[in-house]
Amino acid sequence: MDRTYSMQPPGPGAAAESFKFVSDAKRDVWRNDSVEPAEPSCCLSVSNISYTVSERVGPWWNLSSCRKRWTRQILNNVSFHVESGQIMGILGNSGSGKTTLLDAISGRIGNSGTLLGEVFINGRKMKREEYQDCFSYVLQSDNLLSYLTVEETLTYTAQLSLRKHSAEAIKKKVSSVMAELSLSHVAHSVIGGRVIPGISGGERRRVSIASQLLQDPRVILLDEPTTGLDSMTANQIVVLLAQLARRDRIVVVTIHQPRSELFRVFSRIAIMSRGELVFCGQPQDMVDFFSQCGYECPDYCNPFDIYVDFTSVDTRSSEREAATFSRMHDITSSYQNSAIYQSMLGKMEQSLQRTEKPAIPFKSKESPSGAAKLEVLLRRTSRNLSRDRMGVLMRLSQNLIYGLFVAFFVMRLDIDMSKGAVQDRIGIIYQSIGASPYTGMLNAVALFPALRAISDQESKDGLYCKWQMFLAYIFHILPFSVLSVCIFSSFLYWTVGMHPETLRFFSFTAVVLVPHIIGELLTVVLLGVVQDPNMVNTGVALLNIAGILVGSGFLRSTLQMPEVFKWLSYLTFQKYSCELLIVTEFHGLEFSCNMSTPLPGACLITEGDQIIEQGYPGALSRYTQDFLLLYTFLPALLLLGIISYKIRDRLVLH
Repeated sequence: MDRTYSMQPPGPGAAAESFKFVSDAKRDVWRNDSVEPAEPSCCLSVSNISYTVSERVGPWWNLSSCRKRWTRQILNNVSFHVESGQIMGILGNSGSGKTTLLDAISGRIGNSGTLLGEVFINGRKMKREEYQDCFSYVLQSDNLLSYLTVEETLTYTAQLSLRKHSAEAIKKKVSSVMAELSLSHVAHSVIGGRVIPGISGGERRRVSIASQLLQDPRVILLDEPTTGLDSMTANQIVVLLAQLARRDRIVVVTIHQPRSELFRVFSRIAIMSRGELVFCGQPQDMVDFFSQCGYECPDYCNPFDIYVDFTSVDTRSSEREAATFSRMHDITSSYQNSAIYQSMLGKMEQSLQRTEKPAIPFKSKESPSGAAKLEVLLRRTSRNLSRDRMGVLMRLSQNLIYGLFVAFFVMRLDIDMSKGAVQDRIGIIYQSIGASPYTGMLNAVALFPALRAISDQESKDGLYCKWQMFLAYIFHILPFSVLSVCIFSSFLYWTVGMHPETLRFFSFTAVVLVPHIIGELLTVVLLGVVQDPNMVNTGVALLNIAGILVGSGFLRSTLQMPEVFKWLSYLTFQKYSCELLIVTEFHGLEFSCNMSTPLPGACLITEGDQIIEQGYPGALSRYTQDFLLLYTFLPALLLLGIISYKIRDRLVLH
């Protein structure tokens, strides 16, 4: 009694029919409509991939125990062969090595371990540096910009990857990909996120897949594309991937708990456990193989769940672990001695020994120039962040809000020494320099980590370098920073009654602008090498406090400081900014003294120049020099940021 199944999406009764099939004692022949081509245009061969990592054991403060290293085998001699037109599903419990296998194939595995084995395309051995130019990799998480529409997201990605295409050609390409993945109806809908509503989870996943299809890859790797989706949407995603495979592509996908209806969709099924490939073959071969091993699928049970359970290692107790590990090892040995495994090796050997081997099908390598990429990234970043209405309002108003508190506390500056004329002015200068970096830091911590996550992914796809995203973000914030500081200084300067000269007001604004930009710039630089934003937040705050203590001269005069702190003060932007503001405010200022209620020593100072010479001797002659040195911090930090993100390119970030 023969049954024939098609590649169409399963109907309502498909589940029961599938369950009945796997329990049939006669093991009917399963026929998949995705017939393998006699001469596949592309084939992927993975040979003996092994990956081991060494981990330190013991507490970090115990140096002797930290020297001990524990070696862990993540992948162990994994080999498989898949051809164009096929979709291969990799199953296994958590920790079985599925994601690490995709990382190894795509060249994204880190340098913290030892990777062995070879990857072949069309029988040609590939170098590791060629992997990202051949494979497209869709990660488990969707890193997309929330305020862009679907069409804009794909258009910017196309502009970053396709150079020799006109605007019209890129538009047609984007429209074609959206149609291929059934996204045309949401082309003008925003992606959305936790803050704003947007497209559904399944549509977000299809956008991630569409971004990879823009470069026409022949091999697509997907890490658990159904995670977080309901069963029906997950089923639709896998059926869509099967349709993509039938268009002369190779699709390799890891998947958790697939529905039984998907049994008919996969061309190849691979099951992993403890880093080993327990089985790899056609779905009908899987049923026969496990039956021959003595592991029948019970009636009306999902074969995927049952076979993954049979091959998993139970670690709840040492006895269970030993028994289940032995069972898994026996099944693996049976597979390696089976005709299925030998047939796979034969196909792999045939592709390697082919006399005329087709060329490696690289993705479209028409990347634009570095300047063009930077321009696209700047436009994309500006459009995304400018649509965040609350973010823009907070960026422009947070300095003003702080200025309101300062102005309310000071009310109005006086020139009467008996009323604290000097102390109030120094307090405003201190607050303007000390608090300004914090607002920049808060902006960076709130906005940049999402862009950093996207740059980590897209740089691995070869679209651009991480430092280009860094520069795009910095160039984007400059107008906002200038406008925010201008609003702050315009309100505070004239409200509290600082030195009433227009030129001095512009000098005050220009000086306060630099600490604000430095706060955000330094935060973004540190985010390049430090993964945790909270640690960066703490680090920038401590650096700012240290700079105020050492460089401002407010807590202790620089003349009375130890020699080492005098030298360190030259490395702080606070030294130059405080000197500039002291000169800007106090130079030429005349004080009065109300003798009716004099404070002790209040009337000893009658001119602002006395304040300058006592606290900052020679500051008047260094005014222009201090301006130049203060603004030198900006290009220096830009250069440091580029270095930081070049270092990040070499780091392993999981």
